[in-house]
Amino acid sequence: MKILIVGSGAIGGLAGAHMTRAGHDVTLVDRWREHVEAMNANGLRFDGIRGEFTIPVKAITPDELPSHVATNGPLEAVLIATKSQHTEGAVRMLLPLLGSDTFIVSYQNGFNEPLIADLLAEAGMGGPERVMGSIPNYGGALVDPGHIEFVHEGPIQLGEMTRQRTPRLAELAEALSSLTEVQLSDNIWGQIWAKEVYSQQVVFSALANARIHETLGVERYARLAGAVVREALEIAEACGITVEAFDFFDPANYKPATASDTRRLIANIDHAIWLLKKDQKPSEHVFKKQGSGIWWDIVYRKRASEVGSMSGALVEYGKGAGADTRLVEKLAGMILEIEAGDRELGFHNYDELEAYVRSIGKELP
Repeated sequence: MKILIVGSGAIGGLAGAHMTRAGHDVTLVDRWREHVEAMNANGLRFDGIRGEFTIPVKAITPDELPSHVATNGPLEAVLIATKSQHTEGAVRMLLPLLGSDTFIVSYQNGFNEPLIADLLAEAGMGGPERVMGSIPNYGGALVDPGHIEFVHEGPIQLGEMTRQRTPRLAELAEALSSLTEVQLSDNIWGQIWAKEVYSQQVVFSALANARIHETLGVERYARLAGAVVREALEIAEACGITVEAFDFFDPANYKPATASDTRRLIANIDHAIWLLKKDQKPSEHVFKKQGSGIWWDIVYRKRASEVGSMSGALVEYGKGAGADTRLVEKLAGMILEIEAGDRELGFHNYDELEAYVRSIGKELP
């Protein structure tokens, strides 16, 4: 199977390099030319939780794709690993290059699979049967051209949008297992919803320029994050979604009815923080990425995060189902104001959000 990865940051780069090292035919695509040049000249250099190592890879820029296809034949497996807001542009770029058997994997955050299926249908090239969903639950950061920091371990959930167990699903899972454990899913859409519901507390942690144990690790703030996640879960349920549990997220914990339930929820958040940090050895490597990917985009990369796309879609789904979306909207709006330079990062944002949660009666018991 020939594998093309569009977007060669931490998530796409880690997968592509490890599959390449395992002998798979992988081409990385990225619009950051300096990154592509560095990868081709020196390989992809990694540091972080697995130590320092370099893997030679093959990389191209998007403008080189037509000649790549002309030389190597039709595309087969295409993993889109861009930021969620760049999904449509990536798919439209690929449409003229797809073969009759090409399938596309959303290897991203966000609700991108229906959009990909719609774009394929619009082009007369099929629909959901050509789309896989996934959740890469490992983490990293693209630090500099050709340099990725591996921040935390985690499995990959992978499944066909049609819920079938296909040969191509098994083959791609085997290739991706060169990086980490791959868990096949018969309800990948429910797992994607779970990730987006859970991710509201990740969004929450980016309101301040602080490490995660100083935000989500503080009970007062964890209670606020739990309230936002509870609303997101209610949105999913209003949409008729069966939200699946995964490694460090159980939706049942986010519906507290008593103070004891809330204590259990906070313990669950603490456990999630521990899982994210357990493989890190600060004495061996000083991690540049100290927060979430959203924090990384805002503070380190100085660019828009995925919040507008991800939370925007969640709100849209919620409003379509008649659900209350006020907390998700409020949190997303605060992040977007930070990105626009209209709001400062800081703990004052939690004070404001806490007052808003109280004002609309959404405090946890």
